[in-house]
Amino acid sequence: MDLPANDVEFVTEKIDDEKEGGPAFKCDLADTEIVHKIAQEFLPGLATACVDNTTGDIFKSPASVAVDMRKELVDYLNQRSETFVAESVIVEGVLESGAPDHPYDLISDFVDEFASSKRNLFSRVSGWLLSEKREDKIDDFVQEMEINGFWLLDGREVIAETLLKNVDFKNAFHCNMKFDSAEELAQHVSLCSFRPMACENEGCNARFCASHLEKHDSACPFKIIPCEQKCSDNIRRREMDRHCITVCKMKLVNCPFYAVGCQSTIPHCMTEQHCSDTIHLHLLHILQGIHKEASEEDLKRRVEQLEKAASSNQLAEARNVRSLTSKVKDLEAKLGPLEVHTKNKEDSEENAEISNLANALDEAHIKNKDSQETMETSNLANGTSKAES
Repeated sequence: MDLPANDVEFVTEKIDDEKEGGPAFKCDLADTEIVHKIAQEFLPGLATACVDNTTGDIFKSPASVAVDMRKELVDYLNQRSETFVAESVIVEGVLESGAPDHPYDLISDFVDEFASSKRNLFSRVSGWLLSEKREDKIDDFVQEMEINGFWLLDGREVIAETLLKNVDFKNAFHCNMKFDSAEELAQHVSLCSFRPMACENEGCNARFCASHLEKHDSACPFKIIPCEQKCSDNIRRREMDRHCITVCKMKLVNCPFYAVGCQSTIPHCMTEQHCSDTIHLHLLHILQGIHKEASEEDLKRRVEQLEKAASSNQLAEARNVRSLTSKVKDLEAKLGPLEVHTKNKEDSEENAEISNLANALDEAHIKNKDSQETMETSNLANGTSKAES
């Protein structure tokens, strides 16, 4: 059975307990964001009730009971919301500990209660055994109702607003002010914190009450704001991350000479300035790759020679390892070979000196030992001669 294309409105009214002679003009504004959120719960709740009520019934489908089930749902929500304050506050004196008091939570619970009451025995068993299949059927029926324009959002929001006012006994999400004249009411409405507003940022279709303007503005994805990395561009908030890691002039990048030893991280727009300011250091890194056996002092002297031999800005114009290496080799060809004092050669000379010193000490020790043995032999011979005499 196909769903009806035309939507049917069900409008509930809250009983007015105003005393005769009291203010006749009442502000009926409410938090549009909460109203919209509540209205979105109705279709899934209705779909659940329709699917569970017809599960296992070959003569009925969810669509065949949707119209009657919708009327029952609205009547149930109206009755539950009207008696909520009396049952929970006036009779009991205070809400039960842990019980929800936010209008959205309360009405969502009412919707769940209604859907649960419509489950037949077969749906209870099959819902437990085939929960995934049941959820798929509910989602499919929600989409079917949306495609056929069954129970449009505007109609649901009218009902949601009335229900909100019924359960919002703290007046936190709707205005309950009353006035003696239409002029006073009109003046109030233009300033009421619950007056509806639309976002002015191009591309944003959000609607909210005036009290949420600052909150929305601070998070609106379509608001144009200055670059978070302090470049000169203004970008939509939703595009900020992509801007900062792609085209932003202030995005951090590695130095072009990172591969040869410069570990600097700099803003992209300052790369050229960095290369000019640190040309001395970059030359040293390039030479360390060319002359691996040279000492640091030799390389520093070579850097000075290159800077003197280069023409104005010849080296500073090099913006990467390849171009600077090429310029260095061209200049070195003119300067001639680098006088290299390798660390290995210095170590060899030092080791040779130590070896020579050790050998000299050994020779001296041997000579000293030979002299002592000669003296002992001579003394022994003299002693023997005296004994014989």
